[in-house]
Amino acid sequence: MEVGSLNSEQVQDPDSNEIATDGDGVLTELDAENRVPEGKKEFVAPAIGMEFESYEDAYNYYNCYAKEVGFRVRVKNSWFKRNSKEKYGAVLCCSSQGFKRIKDVNRLRKETRTGCPAMLRMRLVDSKRWRVLEVALEHNHLLGTKIYKSMKKMGSGTKRKSQSSSDAEKRTIKLYRALVIDSGGNGPSNSNATEARNDIPNQLNLKKGDTQAIYNYLCRMQLTNPNFFYLMDINDDGRLRNVFWIDARSRAACGYFGDVIYIDNTYLANKFEIPLVALVGINHHGQAVLLGCALLAGETAESYIWLFKAWLTCVSGHSPQTIITDRCNVLQSAIAEVFPSCHHRFGLSLIIKKVPEKLGGSRNYDAIRKTLLKAVYESLKVIEFEAAWGFMIQHFGVSDHEWLRSLYEDRFRWAPVYLKETSFAGMSAAHPGETLSPFFDKYVHKQTPLKEFLDKYELALQKKHKEEALADIESRSSSPMLKTRCSFELQLSKVYTKDIFKKFQFEVEEMYSCFSTTQLHIDGPIVIFLVKERVVADGNRREIRDYEVLYNRTAGEVRCICSCFNFHGYLCRHALCVLNFNGVEEIPSKYILSRWKKDYKRLYIPDHGSNNVDVTDRMQWFSQLYRSALQIVEEGVISLDHYNVALQAFEESLKRVHEIEDKHEPENL
Repeated sequence: MEVGSLNSEQVQDPDSNEIATDGDGVLTELDAENRVPEGKKEFVAPAIGMEFESYEDAYNYYNCYAKEVGFRVRVKNSWFKRNSKEKYGAVLCCSSQGFKRIKDVNRLRKETRTGCPAMLRMRLVDSKRWRVLEVALEHNHLLGTKIYKSMKKMGSGTKRKSQSSSDAEKRTIKLYRALVIDSGGNGPSNSNATEARNDIPNQLNLKKGDTQAIYNYLCRMQLTNPNFFYLMDINDDGRLRNVFWIDARSRAACGYFGDVIYIDNTYLANKFEIPLVALVGINHHGQAVLLGCALLAGETAESYIWLFKAWLTCVSGHSPQTIITDRCNVLQSAIAEVFPSCHHRFGLSLIIKKVPEKLGGSRNYDAIRKTLLKAVYESLKVIEFEAAWGFMIQHFGVSDHEWLRSLYEDRFRWAPVYLKETSFAGMSAAHPGETLSPFFDKYVHKQTPLKEFLDKYELALQKKHKEEALADIESRSSSPMLKTRCSFELQLSKVYTKDIFKKFQFEVEEMYSCFSTTQLHIDGPIVIFLVKERVVADGNRREIRDYEVLYNRTAGEVRCICSCFNFHGYLCRHALCVLNFNGVEEIPSKYILSRWKKDYKRLYIPDHGSNNVDVTDRMQWFSQLYRSALQIVEEGVISLDHYNVALQAFEESLKRVHEIEDKHEPENL
């Protein structure tokens, strides 16, 4: 079940109400004959929060689990209501729990007790069901093979009565997860909470008060943020499973910068206190911009698919061109299902960051790491990468290293030499030192509680918005200092934002390290040039590298083998040298991306225009009007003059809207 809101808009997933049959959901039906989930061979291990219809069901369940694992069960303690035979609590334990009494030590019977700690404590709760309150799964002795011979079953009353096997096997035991929002959050409220979340990713692992904090936040945002959107995924037991939300600015940013997104699952994957996933883009200043946030029950394909569909709902179904993630099979399958036409790539910097962890224990680690980085960052052709990788594997004898083997199999999704046709908009991290950093890096640590995060979330976004506003003002109000006499530098100094221009300006400066541009091959209008560049290599020594650049004068096309344009969104020094060599004084417009322009938001309003308006869809009207108004607001805070003009424009627009009302009023009388 999903509940969400965008001005009373709700979205329902027809598949979300199916009862799980693998123990991960609210209800698990156990096969009546074997006491194992249908379609599975192994028995569901006991966990805190499980509930049973009766004490007999609970006892029989633990007995069946013991039979599957290979130990026997006995009742350690039972508690009864005063002046009544009604049981309200019990502890079941392994038969090897405790030790023999001293007077029984010398008996001929073999000693089987080892003080085993394995146990299950349960109690009758207000719902009249038996809830598991404490579980210890570890044994301190060897477990036997699965015990298939008959075991004791519990009957009614204080004594165990014999019960026919057929009657016992007909019972269907139902396991429930306790709904403890009021008393302890959305899930287990003890030290085993993290483990419970890992084992049963069908609900958010929330602490006491977290559910109310989420609700308060969403209500407050909807009151103060007119275009705020959220969606909640409720499991069959009425508990919160996943939550997605996106504020007005982020929704607008999706229209501008949703072409390339990074799925930041750092916090969820690394088991942070908050299971946070952020969708991140890059704005016209090269700054990270938030495109949506979610709390997910776990790293499952179902949760990720739900998240991506929720995001598509609020961006009118516009899929990104490129999605960047960490290496994760679950994410890969979810993206393939929801975004089948997009380019899914693995973040190179995220892979390189794991090199010490994955290879740190290897012999010759430093040499292996150096060889790996050289193959990744310096290979310009596939044949060069393949040769360098093969040398590393053979020379260091790491052909059986599982991580390297799987990394090589995935090379088409992360190695720059294979990704030259993919547009990254500056998020490729294809050069040493470039990284994809977590969006909330300075605001969230591993133990940050949810309530604190919700406060920090707003502070983080305010800071990001302020940085963007200041960058806008600086880009429009000042002209960058030119460092060369190159016409390309002057041309783009008038177009690009300050931060993007600095990056392009560096390429212009580095044209002077390219000392030779010669023709290699001519095929009609297409010419392949060889550009030689002096680069700084290991130990600050200089070496010369060759770069092939294709130039088509007729089509105005220039493509360098380094693929800087696709990786970063602007032409490289080698392409600029070829243009300059051919007497081109201005960069062709196709190589000046609109997303880097100072006035990008002024020139480009996503989905704006009467031709695209659905005459029956008021929600679309609202979204487009809001985007336009938000643009005026952002422009209006640049200066006092801007503010006065923007305010006057709003007042005049409102008068004109009221005039339409006045014209229609007589018709309605």
